[in-house]
Amino acid sequence: MLTILGFVMIGAFLVLIMMKKMSPMAALVLIPALFCVLVGQGAHLGDYVLKGIGDLAPTAAMLMFAIIYFGVMIDVGLFDPVVRGILRFCKADPVRVVVGTALLAAIVSLDGDGSTTFMITVSALYPLYKRLKMSLVVMTGVAATANGVMNTLPWGGPTARAATALKLDAGDIFVPMIPALAVGLVAVFALAYVLGRRERKRLGVLTLGEARVVDETVEEKEAEQVLVGAGAGAGAGAGTGTGGKGGAAAAARGIGGDSGDAGTDAGAGAGDGSGDGRGEGDGDEPQVLDPHRATLRPKLYWFNAALTVALLTLLILQTLPIPVLFLLGAALALTVNFPHMKDQKARVAAHAENVLNVAGMVFAAAVFTGVLTGTGMVEHMARWLVSGIPDALGPHMGLVTGVLSIPLTYFMSNDGFYFGIVPILAEAGAAHGVAPVEIARASLVGQALHMSSPLVPAVYVLVGMAKVEFGDHTRFTVKWAALTSLVVLGAGLLFGIL
Repeated sequence: MLTILGFVMIGAFLVLIMMKKMSPMAALVLIPALFCVLVGQGAHLGDYVLKGIGDLAPTAAMLMFAIIYFGVMIDVGLFDPVVRGILRFCKADPVRVVVGTALLAAIVSLDGDGSTTFMITVSALYPLYKRLKMSLVVMTGVAATANGVMNTLPWGGPTARAATALKLDAGDIFVPMIPALAVGLVAVFALAYVLGRRERKRLGVLTLGEARVVDETVEEKEAEQVLVGAGAGAGAGAGTGTGGKGGAAAAARGIGGDSGDAGTDAGAGAGDGSGDGRGEGDGDEPQVLDPHRATLRPKLYWFNAALTVALLTLLILQTLPIPVLFLLGAALALTVNFPHMKDQKARVAAHAENVLNVAGMVFAAAVFTGVLTGTGMVEHMARWLVSGIPDALGPHMGLVTGVLSIPLTYFMSNDGFYFGIVPILAEAGAAHGVAPVEIARASLVGQALHMSSPLVPAVYVLVGMAKVEFGDHTRFTVKWAALTSLVVLGAGLLFGIL
């Protein structure tokens, strides 16, 4: 009974958010609460929720201070040179823009943290997608899939979990998988090229001047960033979006706003990029952020660069817990770049909306994971799946593990999968002569899809900053991410790794 109810609960959640009948936050809270009562454990709901919140609290803290840290780094201009280089490469060609999205997400993913990857990628490319009327779900889908493949790095999480669960060396798991993962990354770039061609066919190759005069009718207005000419003044063209709060945040960051309408339709995925921030600057080169905004700190550029490199190095070396690193980094970045308390409060307020949205989603997800684990549904579902494997497939447990990792890492947290399911699969494989290290390698296959799971906090950073509905992102991304995982699996089999 618990097995059936577990699958029904997950199915109900996905259907309701993809049909937009409930918001993800409400669905993450109300659906598991209802099913907890249905299985007769309503009296323990509070315990399950508190256990889930306790497990995810460090993640919520990490995301809160990571958003503030990287928000401040964007405000002070640390990433402006990188963004200008990307925009010079992308120009106004949709193919280059989408391939550039995959490239940027893959490079930033080297730090092993999905939230960091998404914050930098979206901050750099969101305004360009909006100006060119490109689909925002293409941006979120490509970024999430690229990060999923790169998330298999030894310091990224899944490999370390597999090594810990099976008492193996992380290098023995990851290094032999490099060829298969490289093929997966090539598949991501091929996907980006195909999606870019689709966008080019829909939009054509535009100049930014042509993109400026395009006008679309949309249903709601929102504050947004636009491309600001190199000669624009600080805070030019403040947005007239959903309210003074959003517009004030944009103005406080010195970001050019938009006087047109904006939307996040699942099909077009883009709003009106027309605005008052005219002029591409010298050589028709667009600027994402106003180069004269008041928050710039050019004299502190190398300090901020060194601080960021040090932070990411300590993160990779796991010198301190990640939440502690970002907490210390955010406090130091605010203090040095904005020594006056009024300015510090303004910077925190400018990023408060993102912080609140992401932290809220993390704690809502804690209800879902807490009930799923506490009631025993996860364990029953896993044992049912494993018991259903025919004996004839025993010698091929590597293949079986790779296939199962695709749906299981989507519907479960990495902790639940690697510490709860992988040991069971390894035990079943050992009975048929399959080495645990092969099971561990195969368990990495599903990570391309995992990064779009509703149980991954970082995905809410991605869709929140990109202003994309989670249901739209899910409908668009799942098929491509699952295909990428199958490519990794196929390459692993072809190269004899699995």
